[in-house]
Amino acid sequence: MEKELTHKPLKDEIYDALHRQIIAGKYGPGDWLRQEDIATQMGVSMTPVREALDLLVASGLAERVPYRGVRVREMSAKDVADAYGLRLILEAIIAREAALHITPGQISKLEKIMDEMKKRVKLHEMPQERQLSREFHTSIAEASGNDLLVKLYAVVANAFPDWLLYEALFRKPELLTGSVAQTYEEHTAIMEALVNGDADSAVQKSLEHVLDSGRWLEEYLNIPAELLREKEKQVIHLIKKSK
Repeated sequence: MEKELTHKPLKDEIYDALHRQIIAGKYGPGDWLRQEDIATQMGVSMTPVREALDLLVASGLAERVPYRGVRVREMSAKDVADAYGLRLILEAIIAREAALHITPGQISKLEKIMDEMKKRVKLHEMPQERQLSREFHTSIAEASGNDLLVKLYAVVANAFPDWLLYEALFRKPELLTGSVAQTYEEHTAIMEALVNGDADSAVQKSLEHVLDSGRWLEEYLNIPAELLREKEKQVIHLIKKSK
């Protein structure tokens, strides 16, 4: 593990570095996060590593197993479906709020992220593309202007197994070009709605983007279709009822 520390409190630096490692797929579900190994590799003491692991557990990305340690969270099919349903709801709420409150500076930030994503088209660049995609969605959440919504979204995003979906690209590299192009098109559609301040379109395009992830969950992670369709029906019903 390379040293990836910045200028924050040490526990936060280590948390950020580990978070990037997990999202990039360097640690997979069930992999143990050993305090001693991490401390040695990062050149730090055990205390901030332990605190960083506590933050990972609190964020929902890792779990603590009594008498054994901390590992990247493993999720059942129901866990994944629950995270999927919550993400559909939050993406819709966030998209609407962001369309109404986004600032020119925040739009510029999203455009820069998309420019960087456009450069990541090769298989070995997918970890970076994955991190940029996470930053794209997190930035939209921040544009909502609702701090509690941002925190809720972070927990749900950590529970959503998007890093596992990317692993399908390594098993089936023929999917890469189409997947990258589709993601970019969907992000572009969301961006256009935000720039235009079109809340309804932002909600629709955001939902379409997450629904596409649902198809990947079914096809490549073998999440039962009935679990996913039930969550989709619940969310679509709520959105239609609110209009």
